[in-house]
Amino acid sequence: MSDEHRTATANGPKPDVRIVHLNGPVFDSLARGDLAGATAISPVPLTTYLAGPERRGLWQRRSRQVAADPDSAAWVTGIIWDRRELLAVGTAGYHGPPDTVGMVEIGYAVDPSYRRRGYARAALESLLARAITEPRVRTVRVTIGPGNTASYRLAAQYGFVEVGEQWDDEDGLEIIYEIPAGQL
Repeated sequence: MSDEHRTATANGPKPDVRIVHLNGPVFDSLARGDLAGATAISPVPLTTYLAGPERRGLWQRRSRQVAADPDSAAWVTGIIWDRRELLAVGTAGYHGPPDTVGMVEIGYAVDPSYRRRGYARAALESLLARAITEPRVRTVRVTIGPGNTASYRLAAQYGFVEVGEQWDDEDGLEIIYEIPAGQL
């Protein structure tokens, strides 16, 4: 990643984030919308946004996924944790471990209250940094809805190129962007 991607945001210094992984019981609580139960067993405090109806489908998928493959918990959606502010600001992770051809797909979402502060970029950089250190990862993918110009612009800055499109039952039409891990 070039130095231009490591600059401060318009609102101050670049956020210092890490992706905090969750486990099956936390996914189960979030899948039920049980914020208090999830926070009681989570490694970091969670927010109303994370347990809200907008995120519930994600947690239900992750709950089923981790129940079927407990090792996937180290790969799938976690919490974007601001280490300076000690605050959960969104979700980020991969859709799962590398597949048989070494592809991982990135997903992230920032709480609307914290958007336009560099969190999406910081989360993306964190996920890309992990991808290039994992020997099984050959390709990194991100899928973006055709109207999501901000996400497209961010992905393009890191060299992602369009390789096709797909239909997602939950999100509708998505454009598929990929980059070989060796080009990161």
